[in-house]
Amino acid sequence: MEHGIALIATLAWGLGLALILGYFASRLRIPALVGYLLAGICIAPTTPGFVGDISLASQLSEIGVVLLMFGVGLHFSLHDLLRVKNIAVPGAVLQMAVATVLGTGVAHLWGWDFGASVILGLCLSCASTVVLLKGLEAHGSLETGEGQVAVGWLVVEDIVTVLLLVLLPSLASVLNPNNVSSDQSLSTAMLETGVLIVGFIFCMVIFGRRVLPWALVQAAKTGSREIFTLAVIAIAIGVAYASAEIFKVSFALGAFFAGMMMRESEYAHRAAQDTLPLQDAFSVIFFLGVGMLFDPTILIKEPLKVLCVVFIIMFGKNIVATALVKLLGYSWRYALTVGAALSQVGEFSFILAGLGKTLGLLPDEGLTLILAGAIISIALNPLLFRAVEPLVNRIAPEKPLPDPVVLSPTTNTKVKGPVVIVGAGVMGRDISDSFEDKGIPAFVIEKNVNLVSEDELKHNFVLGDATQHEVLDRAWVERAELVILTIGDAIQERKIIEEVRKINEEVRIIALTQKDGDKEFFKDASGVMLPNIMCLDLRKEMAKNLLFYSVGYYRRKTSSES
Repeated sequence: MEHGIALIATLAWGLGLALILGYFASRLRIPALVGYLLAGICIAPTTPGFVGDISLASQLSEIGVVLLMFGVGLHFSLHDLLRVKNIAVPGAVLQMAVATVLGTGVAHLWGWDFGASVILGLCLSCASTVVLLKGLEAHGSLETGEGQVAVGWLVVEDIVTVLLLVLLPSLASVLNPNNVSSDQSLSTAMLETGVLIVGFIFCMVIFGRRVLPWALVQAAKTGSREIFTLAVIAIAIGVAYASAEIFKVSFALGAFFAGMMMRESEYAHRAAQDTLPLQDAFSVIFFLGVGMLFDPTILIKEPLKVLCVVFIIMFGKNIVATALVKLLGYSWRYALTVGAALSQVGEFSFILAGLGKTLGLLPDEGLTLILAGAIISIALNPLLFRAVEPLVNRIAPEKPLPDPVVLSPTTNTKVKGPVVIVGAGVMGRDISDSFEDKGIPAFVIEKNVNLVSEDELKHNFVLGDATQHEVLDRAWVERAELVILTIGDAIQERKIIEEVRKINEEVRIIALTQKDGDKEFFKDASGVMLPNIMCLDLRKEMAKNLLFYSVGYYRRKTSSES
């Protein structure tokens, strides 16, 4: 089959089967990614029927990882990364060390030599970028405090894994002196890798922080949507490729830093929106590629070994990560979410295993076991996320919120409908305090735990992502007369509005915007503003009247109803 035809055939069969199996998985209330993995197995060389091109699928999967990490970087500032360094750095290093020891010990019991055992342990210690981000996103935790910790943890793991990939040829002679010898000393390899990583971070922070936002602005000035989208994709893939070629870091790490640097641009939200469809499409191809590498016969030949590998990935890593986060002083919600996010393996594990096999350290059976563990852990990972909330409620239940019925000091009448404010920034807090001073009940939703104190959580603050139905329920949106969105991110605000409307169709919504063109997100397909929504621009004097308008509207609404 010609190379071009192989690509088209692989995409046609793979995406078609992924659509069908993903659809049935969703109907059965099973994560859609299980269907994608099964689709990959269906076109794998180990199963009858059409055989897809594994090498092409692997390269397309890498593009998916690049775009996904770039998109995360657009919502993840350098400040966010530095803020979680005290937990991400020691946590990632210790968790990888413990997981490596567990994998090494189990493989040694199987009779493997020391080198093969260590390589297996290292492969089981790496988490998958795509699975972690998809899991956090589905759980509504990607931009919360625990989500930021998990992403920071993943970045540290990536850096450590890059170091391992560079050092492995030098370590090969130590792990298995009979098979491999290295002409480069370990100290030299470590020094070179350290210099390259420091150089990469320096270039991105000093130069990338200025050049990338400027390039995005120049593309936007052309007025061409195609040029802007092309610029975003070219920057994401180009920076990832250049980072790998020049500084020897992973494509994912290069793309993540490119997104973080581009976040400084006022067009970052538009860039995130334009790349979202590509992220979704290529992430499906990633799961297809994983499925194509799997040999199902391993489940029959070595079921006990597969169970051991899956246990280490899903429970060993989970317990270690959860315990480390808890010991560092974080809440059970943080600990359990981070533990669930890291309870899988993926692309870096395959790269490490492939290199170990090339160096003569890992047997063929090891690569097959890692793939089996990856597929099973990826398929079951969403179940761990679903268990987080019940476990939190069981271990550390949150106190129920009081019924938002108060006596108004001005009218001495009962006011039933509260005001819900999304965002605990300066604006959100000022509005909340002003409403409370006037005897109007106000609930504040904030997803960053570092912005909310324990006393506030006992009073009128709700911790969580406002795009999630259960979070809105806890803030009494069903009874709300007014919802005020102060986060300034039009994409997120539109998602919140859609969820709010499912609960309360008649509630009035005020959305604060801070960029030109943001109002377009609050219009329907015909260009008409959605009903009962007012947009106020934070940069204009009009925003100063927000409080007066909100209080005035609220009083008129409740007075007319009473």
